Amino acid sequence: MSDATTETSLPYQDVAPGAVLAAEQGLHDTSLIVAPDKLIALATHLRDHEGYDLLSNLTGVDYLGFKDRTAADRFEVVYHLYSTTKGGGPKVLKVRLPEDNPTVPSLMPVYPGADLQEREAYDLYGIHFAGHPNLRRILLWEGFNGHPMRKDWQEAYFEADLKPFKSRHPVGYHVWAEDRNPWGSNVHYPDGFDPETWSEPVTTRPLEHRSSNGVPGALKTDRIVVNVGPQHPSTHGVFRMIVELEGETITALEPEMGYLHRNHEKIGERNTYLMNMPYTDRLDYISSMSNNLAYAIAVEKLLGEAYRPPERAEYLRVIMAELTRIVNHLFSVGTFFNDLGAFFTPLFYAVRERELILDLFESVSGSRMMCNYLRFGGVVADLPAGWLDTCKQLVYERLPAKIDELERYLVGNEIVQQRSIGVGYLSPADAVALSCTGPQLRGSGVPYDIRRAEPYSIYDRFDFDVVTFPGCDVYARFLVRMEEMRQSLKILRQAIKQLPEGPIISAKGQGAYTVRPPAGDVYGRIEAPKGELGFYLVSNGAGNPWRYRVRPPSYINLNALRPMVVGNKVADAIIILGAIDIVLGEVDR
Repeated sequence: MSDATTETSLPYQDVAPGAVLAAEQGLHDTSLIVAPDKLIALATHLRDHEGYDLLSNLTGVDYLGFKDRTAADRFEVVYHLYSTTKGGGPKVLKVRLPEDNPTVPSLMPVYPGADLQEREAYDLYGIHFAGHPNLRRILLWEGFNGHPMRKDWQEAYFEADLKPFKSRHPVGYHVWAEDRNPWGSNVHYPDGFDPETWSEPVTTRPLEHRSSNGVPGALKTDRIVVNVGPQHPSTHGVFRMIVELEGETITALEPEMGYLHRNHEKIGERNTYLMNMPYTDRLDYISSMSNNLAYAIAVEKLLGEAYRPPERAEYLRVIMAELTRIVNHLFSVGTFFNDLGAFFTPLFYAVRERELILDLFESVSGSRMMCNYLRFGGVVADLPAGWLDTCKQLVYERLPAKIDELERYLVGNEIVQQRSIGVGYLSPADAVALSCTGPQLRGSGVPYDIRRAEPYSIYDRFDFDVVTFPGCDVYARFLVRMEEMRQSLKILRQAIKQLPEGPIISAKGQGAYTVRPPAGDVYGRIEAPKGELGFYLVSNGAGNPWRYRVRPPSYINLNALRPMVVGNKVADAIIILGAIDIVLGEVDR
């Protein structure tokens, strides 16, 4: 960490005097260390005058035991801001907080998309965001004791801070978990919490209330609260919508998640860097190749130039990523029409084509869904015999014809248009303010795609269009996914044609089972099928990441669920949620 410069030489002193306490040069980006009480003023200036309108990533870090950090600056809240109009890299803000009562102002007045990310940081780190309208746990339940991402928190069956655990390697002994911690001793409640008397709040936030009772002739109705999920075929996993109804009109909504939460990030900080690669498969398990790519790019930024993938590996990565985009969108379109009540015909058509791509994944990686294919500096295996010929047949012939066929069946369907046009409206300004990315954002007409805005890998070599539709509704999001599959085929045809011979992994990457990056932090991100997938990594020079943060598009895009649903009917809520295209493995982590 660099020394703080003198206050007079720091930026933004004319905007918010004393706001920037230091400018810290990282491995790739310069971070501004910001005074907590000046955060709102500085963020407002960056949004309104410098164009940083997208709050992409917000997370906490616990520096307990880190070199040169004390109790006075134990915690840090990190913000990555981007511009959807100018593109380019981030503006990185960091607010350092003391061990005793870590509190920072909520950024929701400036960036409403801070909502779910601030609640997560509160839940897992115990950092308070003053002014947040609904600051309560989100991935864990209110009776959970402690904040598990803190470095001094230990679970009931804790073994060690870092892997490999000695019970596995090299000693190899085993002790039954029940012998170490008998049943009944593995649950602790916070002081003053009584699970017998506690009841979950329906909502603690003032909600939009659009009553129909003022309409002449409308039937008088009472307020009723209904749970949709978590065990429900139309919630796309164990996800619950707590909705307030007047008749069939939704007047309020509260999303409830965390049923699949396993603290992926805590596991990631105990794993070595390479151990985390197969764990990324389990995030968005529809798109494991893309998950591998985002994580590999982030770690390679930490490791430096020696781990730059060779040319052939870069092309193979792009080929796998774009095949994954088609896999994701086929599945998303199929399940969307299932939500609409089209039963299984569109889903059958979509899944059938998806399976052919999964055949390719299985052939090259050994697995259909949990591919674990990328490595730092390249990929784990080259293409087997016949793979490229099969891929060409799909890319040049079958998939274009099948996408056209799906479009003929679905796009002009009168029932589909009546059910989806105008439903789930999200304006361009609201989409950006709520930190939406991917088809959710481009379906509101905002032409922001990381492959263009901040190209990674070799995407700057390909000719393709950023797909947008101005409808701002679920129909527009469906159209974006349909056209993006065609653009992925366009990229694939170029990549296949340009694919060079040569090595598939760098010299440093070969056999790199343990890597020790230099101390520092990086943020690596890609345009995953569902939106921006990012990994924020902090290294202390050891073989395990000090901080391993996943920026999940499924989770953050849910910021828009409430404003899109309120005012619509119950049946509309199902397709609005479906059009966000969430996967709970990524939402809950």
